[in-house]
Amino acid sequence: MPSDPVVLAFDTSAAHCAAALLVGDRIVAARAEDMGRGQAERLIPLLEEVLQEAGKTWRDLTAIGVGVGPGNFTGIRISVAAARGLALALGIPAVGVDGFDAREPDTAPGHLPAIPAPRDQVYIRPAGGEAMLVSRDETASLGPLQTEFSPCALAEAIAVLAAERAAETSAPPAPLYVRPADAAPSRDVAPALLDP
Repeated sequence: MPSDPVVLAFDTSAAHCAAALLVGDRIVAARAEDMGRGQAERLIPLLEEVLQEAGKTWRDLTAIGVGVGPGNFTGIRISVAAARGLALALGIPAVGVDGFDAREPDTAPGHLPAIPAPRDQVYIRPAGGEAMLVSRDETASLGPLQTEFSPCALAEAIAVLAAERAAETSAPPAPLYVRPADAAPSRDVAPALLDP
């Protein structure tokens, strides 16, 4: 294992597909693409492009970093499943990084990082508190929010945090869901199965 960490990090928790490669203490490649759908098909090719740009291969990696949300349910599942599969196949740790920690380095002083959610809501995590979903109106007493963050900067922050946390990570990454899914099980009665 090389002395310098080689961490491939990615995030698909919003309408983007973003990836960054950290070698030692330097980001050597990063890419992001805006996309409302298609992350499942685009993620692995994007990761291969980032590796190729840096002259690295999958076997050079010492850890995987992944954004675990909160955000888009499907996007989070895509990234977490990919990270877990890659880590298992490569025999390296996969480190989950929540969206609040990933946004912290780029948050303006005095602002609270907020992750946009549907229906004029945001995900927030007040200092010392738990992540929650609230309407924008409910955040007025918390001070100014910062909701705009570069997807590339998110992937880069995930890479840095994953490198710092890889040695102490033992559990595989898990999605951070703050609210229940909008989808519900079908109310239709299942068809009767006939014996052969």
